[in-house]
Amino acid sequence: MMKKAGWIACAAAALYAFSTTASAQSSVTLSGRIDAGFAYLNNVQSAPGKTTSRFGMQSGDWGTGMLNFSGTEDLGDGLKTIFFLSDSLKAVTGTAGAQDRKAYVGLTKDNYGTLKFGRDLFISNGVAAIDPFVQELFGSPSLVRGRNWQQTNNNVSYLSPSYHGFDFAGQYSFGGQAGSWNATNFGPFGRSDGVQLTYRTGLFDIRAIYDELRDANGHFSNVFTASREFIVGGNVRLGPFTIQGAATRMIAPDTTPGLASTANHYWLGTNYQATPYLLLTIGAYHVDVGNGNGDATHDAHGHATMYEIGSTYNLSKRTFLYATAAYVRNSGNSTFSLEPNNPGLNNSNLDNPLPGHSQTGAYLGINHSF
Repeated sequence: MMKKAGWIACAAAALYAFSTTASAQSSVTLSGRIDAGFAYLNNVQSAPGKTTSRFGMQSGDWGTGMLNFSGTEDLGDGLKTIFFLSDSLKAVTGTAGAQDRKAYVGLTKDNYGTLKFGRDLFISNGVAAIDPFVQELFGSPSLVRGRNWQQTNNNVSYLSPSYHGFDFAGQYSFGGQAGSWNATNFGPFGRSDGVQLTYRTGLFDIRAIYDELRDANGHFSNVFTASREFIVGGNVRLGPFTIQGAATRMIAPDTTPGLASTANHYWLGTNYQATPYLLLTIGAYHVDVGNGNGDATHDAHGHATMYEIGSTYNLSKRTFLYATAAYVRNSGNSTFSLEPNNPGLNNSNLDNPLPGHSQTGAYLGINHSF
């Protein structure tokens, strides 16, 4: 991991030097984000069945740290080539993330839209625009086990220009496995796809998303990791207030019989721009898991509700301080955490509370974009 981080640093320096000398021929940009701070979480397990509290430093609570290389080339008549390379960074350990976030190349033209090929955020990440906490560590990903902040490989993506307030996005991720149209050998997700339609006005936005996220075998086998999803939500702007909410339905028809295969997720929140520098945010999130049992990788029938409050304070156009606190209450069978962890009590992590137990957490830090 450290070796990978070293290569990234060298590449960044080389690209920066290149971009300062070659900017007349093409547009090449080095950009990114660094995020770090302190975090507290209670009712985490120190060993199976034994809970305690944890306090320490943490990266990426408000948003993933990242290093980006992007560029364009003018092909004439308004047509441009685009590329984007991005890797995640962990400031508190000085290491790169576990995997690349984005790597795509494509074409764009103002009147025709943008076409991209490669690895990209899955289309369900579009919920960030209607989540009052913008998919922070505590936010819309929490009660769906990170369902809506995944990346997928082998993508073909299209984003239209705006027509009378409407814009359309579509994405198709090829599985690429010989002999199976839906399965893959290139990561955790098989053939996946989705569409997004947005209508924008000065007063409000409405966004609808339908997506299909398959497992590596090409099946809809887990409501929170490989399922069909329907999302409707939006924003309403009333002076310094922005009200944001959504309703989500997830269905996994290939789930093993007897296990829960459906879930509904809702949220509602408000951002208040108290001053040009200070933003205050409150929100509530609720999930209902349908009838069925659970196991090490599936949630059982139950529900959870999360309440959250937070703020950001801008020190400049690129740097802000943030503070967020939240509380989640689980029903008897549920083990949802404030963090978007995998299901279960001992599934690669011990951060989920015990069944029916609540959890309280908070984080504060600094975020800088460059």
